[in-house]
Amino acid sequence: MYFPTAGIACNPLVPFLVSLGISFFTSMGGITGALLLLPFQMSVLGYVNPSVSATNQFFNVLACPSGVWTYWREGRMVWPLAAAIVAGTLPGVFLGAVVRVWLLPDPGHFRVFVALVLLSMGGRLARDAWRSRPALPSRTAGQRQRPGSGSPFVCQVLRRSSREIVLSFQHRTYTVTARRLWLLSLSVGLVGGVYGIGGGGIIATFLISLFGLPIYVAAGATLFATALTSLAAVGFYALLAPLSPDLAVTPDWKLGLLMGLGGMCGMYFGSRCQKFVPQAALKTMLALIMLLTALRYLARAL
Repeated sequence: MYFPTAGIACNPLVPFLVSLGISFFTSMGGITGALLLLPFQMSVLGYVNPSVSATNQFFNVLACPSGVWTYWREGRMVWPLAAAIVAGTLPGVFLGAVVRVWLLPDPGHFRVFVALVLLSMGGRLARDAWRSRPALPSRTAGQRQRPGSGSPFVCQVLRRSSREIVLSFQHRTYTVTARRLWLLSLSVGLVGGVYGIGGGGIIATFLISLFGLPIYVAAGATLFATALTSLAAVGFYALLAPLSPDLAVTPDWKLGLLMGLGGMCGMYFGSRCQKFVPQAALKTMLALIMLLTALRYLARAL
């Protein structure tokens, strides 16, 4: 099948199956799979023009709802946390789209940028996985033991204000400073807009390593934020297209649809299986994938 915007031809089963497999594993960590689909599109399929970022955003729009629905149904969708992330990443994604189209259109430069993002995220996850204990994290400020019973994977919002969000999960309390989360989300949204992953994928790493949230709690909120910001980003790329007539800016809808359907299936099953996988294993898996991909990109750039 030929994909005109991407300027490539491939068997349609390839992007579908690859996105399904990637999303199955990455959705367990609150990452859509777009993080790794970008290197696949650029290095394997040869899709290197700026519209690859918009196609990745379109993939997020289609793939995320199945994972969000599963986390919501299981009581692990923390809406205040998701709202705070969206408030920061949304304006950042808009700025990132502008940077991608006008400042980083060259695929060689973009590969270096992608490698640096992956190295940063992978290194942080690897360090956190190394320090992790078999039990849930106990080093977060404001965290304490709580009595009570109920489903071990239901998260409750104890308090929400303009200053902090207090959560309870598996008899422990976690406090997230709202202003700090918003500022971090804004910065991450800028990078996510350039990279084409909506920002939520990057913020998942920081929620786990900086705020000490369990991966079981962070995943749903980051997937929801990714879906919403990606939808806005796709529209913004479409608005930028007439201003850059010499560049392919809008998504390749056919390729995005194939990957989105694969991602939808992968995220559904990944979110269902997540609670059966230890946190340390999830962090290690994501860190290895990110670091190996980053090293390959840097090797090609040098």
